[in-house]
Amino acid sequence: MKGLFGRYKIVLTPEQRKKRNKDVALVLISGFLMGISYPPLPLPYFIFIAFVPLLKVIDEKETLGEINRYSYLAFFVFTLITLYWVGSWTKEADPFLMISGFLLLFVNPALYLIPTTIYFFCKKSLGKKVALYLFPFFWVSFEYLYSLTDLRFPWLILANSLVYFNTFIQITDVVGAYGLSLIVLFINVLLFNAYVKFKSTHKILSLNLCAASLIFVIVFSYGLFKRFSNHPSLIKVKLGLIQPDLNPWAKWEVSDLSELLNIYLRLSQAAVDQGAKIIIWPESALPVYLLSGNYEYEVERIKNFVRNNKIYLLTGMPDANFYFDKTKAPKDAKPLKGNVFYTSYNSILLFSPFTEEIQKYQKIKLVPFGEKVPFVEEFPFLGDLIKWQVGISSWNEGKDTVVFKLANVDLTIKNPSQKKVIISGEIKVGGLICIESIYPDFVASFVQRGANLIAVVTNDSWYGYSSGPFQHEAISILRAVENRRTVVRAANGGVSCIINPLGKILNETKLFTKSFLVVDAGIEDNLTFYTKYPLIFPLTSSFVSITIILLFTMKMLYHFFNHKGTKRNE
Repeated sequence: MKGLFGRYKIVLTPEQRKKRNKDVALVLISGFLMGISYPPLPLPYFIFIAFVPLLKVIDEKETLGEINRYSYLAFFVFTLITLYWVGSWTKEADPFLMISGFLLLFVNPALYLIPTTIYFFCKKSLGKKVALYLFPFFWVSFEYLYSLTDLRFPWLILANSLVYFNTFIQITDVVGAYGLSLIVLFINVLLFNAYVKFKSTHKILSLNLCAASLIFVIVFSYGLFKRFSNHPSLIKVKLGLIQPDLNPWAKWEVSDLSELLNIYLRLSQAAVDQGAKIIIWPESALPVYLLSGNYEYEVERIKNFVRNNKIYLLTGMPDANFYFDKTKAPKDAKPLKGNVFYTSYNSILLFSPFTEEIQKYQKIKLVPFGEKVPFVEEFPFLGDLIKWQVGISSWNEGKDTVVFKLANVDLTIKNPSQKKVIISGEIKVGGLICIESIYPDFVASFVQRGANLIAVVTNDSWYGYSSGPFQHEAISILRAVENRRTVVRAANGGVSCIINPLGKILNETKLFTKSFLVVDAGIEDNLTFYTKYPLIFPLTSSFVSITIILLFTMKMLYHFFNHKGTKRNE
């Protein structure tokens, strides 16, 4: 019969409609289980079965269209539950941010069709059974790919769902987040195969069920061993984490910079009075290019505070370089006036009590659309079309993973008699800005370069009281475990916290409170297996996926040319 626009549509029998409705229900359940497994909900255990209903549906489908239609529905529900907050949806939110957040809800599920498409290729090339067992590799290769391009947003790596299952995530010091995603998916695949076996034989026990149980027990046992054999850090440094709780929208229109600075210095002095030797301010603490030469009074106030208290100050801050000779400006420099060009960065600055030199780190992993318009180098006109009201959608990308070196810091060390002794030593801090903390191998690169403490400066207040700030905090738990480093977070409106190398949050602030934390952060120098070799699992998975794509392509070409030759002969 004819449907809309005169096209013919397939009329389903009652039995077919019943089957379709059942399949829709199954993929909706899958998407729901995936979504509720993520923070802030304390339900990580559902991720071990979340893919089973989806696998049942796509296992029965023969066409790519069918597989991806049902998969999209599951991933849409998954995205809706976990990323609903990205548009901000607060009364002050930028309209462009709302539009971006709305579009993300529809675009993100479509990107998740990459692994199901490779699954289809494998199914046609090597058969259904092989495709199922290789599906985890297809998924992890996608997770890694999602972290590479200008559209990168690997917020929903499967491993991130397990941050509240502390014992199970301990193995990430060997396999990392990508390896943990692989483990989760293998357990799902094995449980699905166990279900299929049960349906045909009615036997509960099967090789697949035993294999899934064995993987779970091995990982869990490793976690128990790590937790109970762990020795707290012998060397510690006292840090002050400052949370000013400034309105992120109004801050960029501030008229009284002096009052803003007063807020920071008052909170910082309170932290120093409690013994803090290093003060950490959040991302873009002051909404100005502090070192541009126009704010000498404010710079001097900060330097005097640092010198008088003999402490270090690590702060997020906008930074810019100006070039008065076009020939000496880098390729990504932007025009200002006349023949003047500039580069601007979302940066971290380190003020020292012992030198006038200010160490800098310039953010490398920028937020797509929020901090950089994707592919703006290739299509410059996009930069004029897409801009936030707060004017921060055009940062330049930093070039180097700088590790801050802090000399002559007062450290507390336990001697053999367990007495605390104060010594003067050097620590090395890997400073990350906001979303950079969600990239596993990127964070590991700072530790490879000597960082024995990880500091995250961020501003999650854009998204109100939603899942976003809590998810962002939780992701740092994995970075702590992977690298066995203490992670501290200074967030404008929260959540500021300290996470120990076992992934335990030792202390944290409440969201949207003006406060500070003084914490004892452990200093570690040993490198984990993961830190040394962070790309083993994503690269292996990518190799498997590329091999399958090539096999499928070769098979299609073979059939095409063979079919053509047969037609000629006829």
